[in-house]
Amino acid sequence: MKVLITPRSFGKNSPAPLELLREYGVEIVPNTTGTIMNEKQMKEAIAGCDGVIIGVDPLNAEVMSAAPALRAVSKYGVGLDNIGLQYCEEHGIKVSITAGANSAAVADYAFALMLALARKVIAIDAKCREKDWRKLTTSDVSGKTLGLIGLGAIGRRMVRRARGFSMKIMAYDVAWDEAYASAEGVIKACIDEICRECDFISLHAPLLPDTRGIINAGRIAMMKPAAFIINTARGGLIDEEALIAALKENRIAGAGIDAFSEEPPANPEWYALENLVMGSHCSASTTGANDAMSQIAAENLLRDLGLK
Repeated sequence: MKVLITPRSFGKNSPAPLELLREYGVEIVPNTTGTIMNEKQMKEAIAGCDGVIIGVDPLNAEVMSAAPALRAVSKYGVGLDNIGLQYCEEHGIKVSITAGANSAAVADYAFALMLALARKVIAIDAKCREKDWRKLTTSDVSGKTLGLIGLGAIGRRMVRRARGFSMKIMAYDVAWDEAYASAEGVIKACIDEICRECDFISLHAPLLPDTRGIINAGRIAMMKPAAFIINTARGGLIDEEALIAALKENRIAGAGIDAFSEEPPANPEWYALENLVMGSHCSASTTGANDAMSQIAAENLLRDLGLK
């Protein structure tokens, strides 16, 4: 029984998930590239495998067709946009996610981006290293309005953090939970209302055909000049050219982006923006989240392969 494991952080902190797989007779095929694999590398690595623990590497129909014995896909995370789900359904391949394993870590990072942007943490640090002790005037977070696009596990963690900062919270979700929102004081809003009214907008939605480009040029134009946008979800949710233009022209105050359409981004304009804080799709990368995702992904895979 062979299993390809692509996430480089899988079992990095604790050997328990790897030991669990080996205990059930699994032969592990590691990702030896040192980076996210491309389609060619995936096709070569997955050939002959019965299962795969997948990160953000491409696992489309063409890749999976190179592995006729494939029976189970265990997502190391929750986003399924890099997986050919129709192919899996047609070929009886079971797909699982590590629900809830990294929601606290992602919410922590999203909030860290909010604070870093509003308080100009990176700019102040750079000035201090030049022994420039002049004060920079920054923006408040406490008491401001936070808009959440997506109110699932991560969005709800954001609510808990925002309440500690006495923030007004507006949210949009396709599966609205009125009981939860009422109990937590979350105001139901459409995306346009969030773009017009909120000081901080944080994206926590999956990338689907109807959410691709959900933050487009028109919605960016609705935002306050003092607004900040945060994306720790998927790069495809934002029209990136429109966002770059708005940041270059200072039509919004700033952006904290941990997920890009292309990683790392090829467009050199990203790297010149002083009102942007960039992340390497690392919001879920904490020791606790990695351990939890590794363990759950291993258990899900063993279950779906019928070994446990």
